[in-house]
Amino acid sequence: MHFELTEEQKMVRKLARDFAEREVLPRIAELDAAARFDKGILRRMADLGLLGIPIPEKYGGGGSDYVSFGLACEELERVDTFLRVILSVHTGLVSLGLLQWADEEQKARYLVPLARGERIGAFGLTEPNAGTDVAALEAKAVRDGDGYVLDGEKTWISLADEADTFLVFANLDRSRAHRGITAFIVERETPGLASSSIHGKLGVRAGNTGSFTLTGCRVPAANRVGEEGEGFKIAMSCLDNGRYTVAAGATGLIQACLEASVRYANQRHTFGAPVGRHQLVQRMIGHMVLQAESSRLLYLRAGWMKNRGLRNTRETALAKWAATEASFRAAADAVQIHGAYGYSNEYPVERYLRNAKGAVIYEGTREIMEIMQGEYALGYRQDRPLSRELPPWPSDGAGGA
Repeated sequence: MHFELTEEQKMVRKLARDFAEREVLPRIAELDAAARFDKGILRRMADLGLLGIPIPEKYGGGGSDYVSFGLACEELERVDTFLRVILSVHTGLVSLGLLQWADEEQKARYLVPLARGERIGAFGLTEPNAGTDVAALEAKAVRDGDGYVLDGEKTWISLADEADTFLVFANLDRSRAHRGITAFIVERETPGLASSSIHGKLGVRAGNTGSFTLTGCRVPAANRVGEEGEGFKIAMSCLDNGRYTVAAGATGLIQACLEASVRYANQRHTFGAPVGRHQLVQRMIGHMVLQAESSRLLYLRAGWMKNRGLRNTRETALAKWAATEASFRAAADAVQIHGAYGYSNEYPVERYLRNAKGAVIYEGTREIMEIMQGEYALGYRQDRPLSRELPPWPSDGAGGA
């Protein structure tokens, strides 16, 4: 194991950073204040190939490795969380989920246009009464001839109003709890599917978040992903990919807090000296350095494991837990360093603080991540082999961690 990035990894990181700084950073304060999602940004990400970074070239993607994918997520969230959320959902949850679980016909029909950014994906798991408790899923699927009829409601769905392809989880048999859950591909054009946006969010205001309903949506059996009853383990494996992107993105948010705090602490003077000369400010900035470096190492290790096709549920959950908790602390400290200015939108740190809160909730709450680590350590939790693992990076996976 070594820590030098490959030239391709550096190139992907630079692509993401240049795009975010050039095309989004000058406008993000305006978009956030207006709570407006700019579809043009999504289209530009597609044009640059950012939406298909880790998808093999044979399926329309960029063919880059999982470390490159994590680096891109870090750079995007360094500018704003909504950019990383796009990659988390469209690429991490949906596209990588189909890469792992879809059959070849489904990959040709759905994964290829997703990887190219010709269609946008959304992940339909969370419901009004079922979030962390996935086994409580109320959306139902009923077998009907050569297809299924789906009914239910999904909420807190990123890209709900922008998606063309939905990876939806519904229950065929609620008496079997999580063993009755099955996954389906549902297209926007399906009669009975309707979406709406959620307004008044604390953070990630420049992103699209919403709900969608399924009312008598008929989907062909060919749109079932995996076997009947495999939906729970499909969803959990998708969340492994989503958590990886969240960990990488949270690292970018810590880095943004560090950079903003250093700038301010060197410019602002109190008691005849730059704020940065005061030891308590140095202490907060020192913690940000620690948090950024340690969080980066944790997510890069998970990416290294993904490159080799190694099961990484524990390592990814640990990276997600550590990085998101650290990002919230870093953002709070950044506001503190900025003083009264940090409490206004004159500086970006108040936006960082609002955005950081979401990540300790979605893709598995901090409490779930904490319990998972305890169960692994105590021997109560063990990862069983899956019938279909996410394919490893085709090279030797060297570099990045």
